[in-house]
Amino acid sequence: MSRSSRSRGVPPGGAAAVSVNLLFCVPGKVGGSEDYLVRQMLGLAEVAARPNRAANDLVVVPTVYAPQGFAAAHPDLAEQVHVVEAPITGESRGRRVVYESTWLFEQTAGSALVHHGGGTIPLRGHRPTLLTIHDLQYLTYPEYMRPVKRLYIRQSMPRSARRADVIAVPTEFVRGTVIDAYDIDPDDVVVVPHGMESTLGVGATDEATLRSRYGLGNGPVIVLPAITHPHKGHRFVLDLLATRWRDPELRLVLIGGRGLADAEVERKIADLGLGARVVRPGRVPQADRDGLLQMATAMTFPSEYEGFGAPVIEAMTLGVPVICSDRTCLPEVAGDAAIVLPLDLDAWAGALDDAIARRAELVAAGRKRAALFSAAHSAEALLRAYALVLR
Repeated sequence: MSRSSRSRGVPPGGAAAVSVNLLFCVPGKVGGSEDYLVRQMLGLAEVAARPNRAANDLVVVPTVYAPQGFAAAHPDLAEQVHVVEAPITGESRGRRVVYESTWLFEQTAGSALVHHGGGTIPLRGHRPTLLTIHDLQYLTYPEYMRPVKRLYIRQSMPRSARRADVIAVPTEFVRGTVIDAYDIDPDDVVVVPHGMESTLGVGATDEATLRSRYGLGNGPVIVLPAITHPHKGHRFVLDLLATRWRDPELRLVLIGGRGLADAEVERKIADLGLGARVVRPGRVPQADRDGLLQMATAMTFPSEYEGFGAPVIEAMTLGVPVICSDRTCLPEVAGDAAIVLPLDLDAWAGALDDAIARRAELVAAGRKRAALFSAAHSAEALLRAYALVLR
């Protein structure tokens, strides 16, 4: 990437008009990437409101371009950041791609930089650009994607990565995969970690209400908060319940939307005779989600592939012991504040007892770890990425 392409510098202390392309963020449909970017924008507002900013700090004025319904889905963000909704829902990828090269192109004229949050850059767009790449799962598990999406990503993501002036990624793991896969200059790929909002857990639904609402009984509860995509590990946890974690009072709560493996998960619950021990409320209100995690004996996250794995830090923030796999970025994110294990049933057999015995230790370590991943810290890293684009 040529540094000379970055022609619209901003003087120290000046304000940069930043356009943020979130047209791909159909509310509730794109998983953790939506939360990641929304929290970054909230973090930018938090950092901008600080009274003790240095005179030469970069100041950005972001405008978020998003699909219809985005502002209603994120009212806190819409109150603090200018949100412009496109006249599309974003449900049709083809239509979104057209709007990015036409409507968005017109809207972003004059921006100091354009930040594309969905891993791709339109064929027609203004520069300089920051591109967020969440992961390269399509290279490792192409079979876990629908053919049309896989074809689109295979064609557009490499091209976009090479066109971007700077690439932002959530972890060192993703940074390494992007550099290796696309032969990108390491200086142009920077880590912008996930960040949790300071209000996470405020107003969480109480345990008694949740036990009654979701029929959880009086026994221990474990939570897996993930859409039912093949790599998320639902089938692994079901096998654990059937063969290792056999307490009849134990309830597994699966919260999240229906993904590509949903029908298989349903069949497996029935085949293993786990209908009475598995609760599937699907997507739940944020207050219930936070409350379910807070009351849990542990949050389980046996994912095969993650670019970051935000539920790990969410659970730590809420004071819940975490049991996760040792795949991809998860050891990097969890550090020494979680029980990190290979995806082997025998290795996980005693993990729940371990989480119970070490609860106080794991909760304390988790809260300390989570403090490193605030929305403000994420925004500060994003500002550094913006400054790199604009220098």
